[in-house]
Amino acid sequence: MTPIQQPRPNLTLISAAAVEPIQWGWFCGHCAATAPVSTPPDPSSRVCMSCGLGLLLETHRGAIPAPDEAFLVVDAGLSIQGMSRRAQLLLSVCEEEAVNRPVAELLVPADAEAQATTRFAAAIVDAAAGGGELGSGYVRPWNTFGVRMRARVAPCGPPRAALVILEERQGRHLRPVC
Repeated sequence: MTPIQQPRPNLTLISAAAVEPIQWGWFCGHCAATAPVSTPPDPSSRVCMSCGLGLLLETHRGAIPAPDEAFLVVDAGLSIQGMSRRAQLLLSVCEEEAVNRPVAELLVPADAEAQATTRFAAAIVDAAAGGGELGSGYVRPWNTFGVRMRARVAPCGPPRAALVILEERQGRHLRPVC
């Protein structure tokens, strides 16, 4: 018996004009205030004018976090390099304690699948390497079960890093047990 060969579809050329260019924007890595900067700011003037605490970072315009969103800045080594005030409240940890710690000490994938851990880490590493793809998945605090948050991952920088935005449900906050 010989397999029936189906005709292959013809390849078509997609014009470069059909692909929309990525729009970039600047935001504060601490308070998420947007900066009205269209060109890269001078390295000596990258401190946020709103809060005076964060550095201005560049990311996709659609990925810029809102001031009330929780987010983390994670480097290619999967270490936390910054976090918003909202993320500090949500995860019940202060930024000083979180910086330079592995992201897995605060967040782990919420999926029960074995490959979920590598997908979340791979999305962060890809974004920190400057990958243009926006990723998303579900995470939970490392020591809490039953809490799921959607995490959006996007590239940001300089220096190159991943922006992890946590979408929390309204009214849910973790409280430390003392």
